[in-house]
Amino acid sequence: MRITLRVIGIGPGGPRQVTLQAIDAMADVDAFLALEKGTAKSGLLDARRVILDAHARAGYSLVEIPDPPRDRTPADYDGEVRRWHAARADLIAAALRNEVGDGGVAAFLVWGDPALYDSTLRIVDDLAARDDLELSVEVIPGVTSASALTAAHGIVANRVGEPIHITTGRRLAETPAGADANQIVMLDGDLAFRHTADPDDHIWWGAYVGTADEILISGRVGDVTERIVEVRAEARERIGWIMDIYLLRKTSRLAESAAQGRIAT
Repeated sequence: MRITLRVIGIGPGGPRQVTLQAIDAMADVDAFLALEKGTAKSGLLDARRVILDAHARAGYSLVEIPDPPRDRTPADYDGEVRRWHAARADLIAAALRNEVGDGGVAAFLVWGDPALYDSTLRIVDDLAARDDLELSVEVIPGVTSASALTAAHGIVANRVGEPIHITTGRRLAETPAGADANQIVMLDGDLAFRHTADPDDHIWWGAYVGTADEILISGRVGDVTERIVEVRAEARERIGWIMDIYLLRKTSRLAESAAQGRIAT
């Protein structure tokens, strides 16, 4: 069975942040596939529909695939993720056979960019290795939540000559010394900076960036942490799901470097 499978980055959620390339890629898709995460995450599916209503052809087909269960606190994290991805791939393969068919075009709409902390391309690799599927895979880049965050706050992600470290909340405490000057932190359900950041560090936090529900908070960690915790909890309760990201910056490094005249401030 020959199928064209497009993995389309759609940005962090705002229909106007979808690129012209992504819009072109949606034009002749026979079926858009979406993993349905249950009632609590139905808003994510609704957000995809808003984008499809704005940019896909009339009468588009959206195939909802029940997302298999996942252990969120496993003893073997990597093993559990591999098992979960394999279960997802089995369900997606069945949908490709049943809903798309030979010679058809299917697509996934991926939040942000498919290459940045998203599992879709790994699942596509699994699908492409199957003997009964001949996939032609096309990847369309998207606006990342990281770039949307810095744009929304009107800042540069790093100071002059400094590196940027992109990590997850789970791994934030493992950032090596020297890589923590500017950290973009994703997938942080527990707001790990509360336990790792110095109170004098600076944070730029955003939720639902680029959408009508956008929330932005910035300031000294010691001053804004409680506000971020409260606002995040209220938004999650009100909307039913949360997508947030933040930039964490070592202000002590800025003061030291400026004092020694090594960087421009």
